[in-house]
Amino acid sequence: MSGTVRTTRLPIAERVLEVNDQLAEGVRADLARRGIFAIDLIGAPGSGKTALLEATLQRLQGRRRPAVLVGDLATRRDGDRLARWCDRVVQISTGEGCHLEAGQVRDALGQLDLDGVDLLFIENVGNLICPVGFDLGQSAKVGLFSLTEGDDKAAKHPYLVTAADVILLNKIDLAPYLTFDRAGFEADVRQLNPTVPILGISATTGEGFDAWLGWLERSSA
Repeated sequence: MSGTVRTTRLPIAERVLEVNDQLAEGVRADLARRGIFAIDLIGAPGSGKTALLEATLQRLQGRRRPAVLVGDLATRRDGDRLARWCDRVVQISTGEGCHLEAGQVRDALGQLDLDGVDLLFIENVGNLICPVGFDLGQSAKVGLFSLTEGDDKAAKHPYLVTAADVILLNKIDLAPYLTFDRAGFEADVRQLNPTVPILGISATTGEGFDAWLGWLERSSA
């Protein structure tokens, strides 16, 4: 009687992540070789990711040489907005995909002249869940929350908080008009990630941007 050969099959999700991680390591090595500090910006729809990058790019003019990759399900609107402040922007259309993957980042970087670039912003698809698990070859993850989303979002989305290298709390200029428990929000963050910097900012008024740009400079030095 012939024996039975047993094979072990990884779940499909694990195989996808393994391939993605391999591609991400290649992206990371290439960016490091070029001296490029890359940021994966993750936030919900409406949290102000594009507005944050617009304000950041304006303030970095003449100081840094940035490039930007923009992930979105459809339209080029965010990429067009950022192209006013940066001459190296690639819009990545993900179709029905709820996050960017390392292969998409690698292919998009191939469309850019990276000579002289020292800072790469990757605006991920508006989502607080799916993008967290996919390594893009970034140097740092930035988690973006806003007052208009409610003060419970950090507790409800712990994986982003634990993975983030810095937490930005946007739209603080709206505090007088909202019932947002900032102390409670920060306590939730601290319970999940005791050491992560929490920076309050306003992409509209510029409040808090000195601290945000200071973090960028220190982290990418």
